[in-house]
Amino acid sequence: MAKTASTNPPGQADAAPSDTPSANVLAQLLAKARPLVMGVLNVTPDSFSDGGQFLQAPAAIEHARRLAAEGADIIDIGAESTRPYGGARPVSLEEERERLEAILPAVATIGIPVSIDTLKAKVAAWALDAGASIVNDVWGLQRDPDMARVVAAHEAPVIIMHNRETADPTIDIIADVTEFFSRSLEIAWEAGIPRDRIVLDPGIGFGKTPEQSIACIARLDNWRGFNMPLLVGASRKRFIHSITPSEPLERLGGSLAAHLIAVEHGVAIIRTHDVAPTLQALAVAAAIRHAR
Repeated sequence: MAKTASTNPPGQADAAPSDTPSANVLAQLLAKARPLVMGVLNVTPDSFSDGGQFLQAPAAIEHARRLAAEGADIIDIGAESTRPYGGARPVSLEEERERLEAILPAVATIGIPVSIDTLKAKVAAWALDAGASIVNDVWGLQRDPDMARVVAAHEAPVIIMHNRETADPTIDIIADVTEFFSRSLEIAWEAGIPRDRIVLDPGIGFGKTPEQSIACIARLDNWRGFNMPLLVGASRKRFIHSITPSEPLERLGGSLAAHLIAVEHGVAIIRTHDVAPTLQALAVAAAIRHAR
């Protein structure tokens, strides 16, 4: 059985809401009081689903505009593939920044918040200075020791995602995610990141077997005790293939099913490649719920 999620490190009381001069973009988004949709923009040649499609600046910027026009609340830009199923090619700091330089500042002018999806604190710092307003760290502040300091210094919201080097089918994945979140939150508090600028993501597909990814979606309530918004990104992930054999671009139905269930469990943000269908599904589900 997973241990009970603790909202604070031992002996530490709940922090007061942030009162810093910087506007809290996360609070402004959550004030919409509905599930938020984060659109994916992979500026990479090797992402598992759409690698290479948006590597060039004109295509990437046009796709960002399309995501915004479809109704995305956030655009999540990544220039180093993390390929949850292995085979990702490490990218140097210089190459990652070079991929972003002609794209991220332009996307930031579209008018909706931009999230930088990166493992590197120096890339996060550059992106925040260039117009991004949220950091999406797929190693939950535990890979780059300077990441938490950068987030705190920029007064930026951060998405803390659970990850593992390899999947281990023998572990209790719910307990593992809970323990990971607790460690990450200790790092965040030590760096001075306010709790109202933190989102938790169980990392569907990352360091997990398909069965463990399914379990994380089925048992999202285990992390409600942290009293922080939850994000789920099940879009086109391989666990769908384990249920109904399919290629990434054939997994829209499975993605929508997973995301609707996630929202039923109180998830605040959905990360997806397919913004318009996701918003339609969320709207229809909400209308049916309200008619009960």
